[in-house]
Amino acid sequence: MPARLGRKSVTHQKGKRILKLLFLLLPVLFAGDYCWTLWGKEALQTTLAVPEAEHKSTGTSLVWHDPKRQELQEKEAHMSAAVEQFVQAVSKVLEDNHIRGEKRENILHFTRNAFEKVLKIYTWMPDWALKSLGATIDVQRTSKSYGGKDAKKWWIFPLFSFAKHPETILQPSISPGDCWAFRGSQGHVVIRLPVKIWPAAFTIWHISRAVSPSGEVSSAPKEFAVSGVDEDKAETLLGLFTYDVDGMIAQTFHVQKEPPKTFRHIRLEVRSNWGNPEYTCIYRVQVHGQIEKPQEFIKHK
Repeated sequence: MPARLGRKSVTHQKGKRILKLLFLLLPVLFAGDYCWTLWGKEALQTTLAVPEAEHKSTGTSLVWHDPKRQELQEKEAHMSAAVEQFVQAVSKVLEDNHIRGEKRENILHFTRNAFEKVLKIYTWMPDWALKSLGATIDVQRTSKSYGGKDAKKWWIFPLFSFAKHPETILQPSISPGDCWAFRGSQGHVVIRLPVKIWPAAFTIWHISRAVSPSGEVSSAPKEFAVSGVDEDKAETLLGLFTYDVDGMIAQTFHVQKEPPKTFRHIRLEVRSNWGNPEYTCIYRVQVHGQIEKPQEFIKHK
């Protein structure tokens, strides 16, 4: 009996340690949106607020005024310091719980990698397709929404009792049914960004089977193309991609060739879905890129 109680006590203590670590690591999941809120959004607002005379024209790109550039570089330094403080905090918790050696180093390594990946996607690659930042939908060049009278009535949950506006994909919410749907397996949407950018990558979101009311995700987009659109509506293909329905709910796809110019309009064309004959559903689209020409593009010249 004492031995059994001793084992229970050890198990209880391990459980408390694990929970403590989990609560500490939770901020990693939200760090990206937090950093973008503090830095990326402010950077965009600062850029849009700078008078045109303070920008130097270099072809179709824009170069930030030096004081603004310095301010953003300082913010980058602050965030790098925040990463180090976070890793040190994790290290202290591990030390307090007597987790040392190779196991401790592995946890710190994975923690740093996770944090840096989040920062890379959400901070170094800000989302320009946010409605709150001024992104909108060109409805005239977008497929008709599915729902309302057009939707079939045999669903367990009335997810499409009314047609949702395409701007749904420009908002962070990804609750089941909170998506933009179009009829069939082929459709397109044109997003107008708040500023012209050099597009670098795109992130597509769809819910998983685990949270789907129907238990399946056949309405998720499969094969799709992304293009930059000029003011005269001429299109430049930026890549052909496939969304993996068995992968992560948010999947990032990098441009397959260097954009020849900046674009303010991005066209997402879905060419197939994962089997739903009635409709295709998109939960969120993110457009990543920079106002200045990215260094990796410059190096390829």
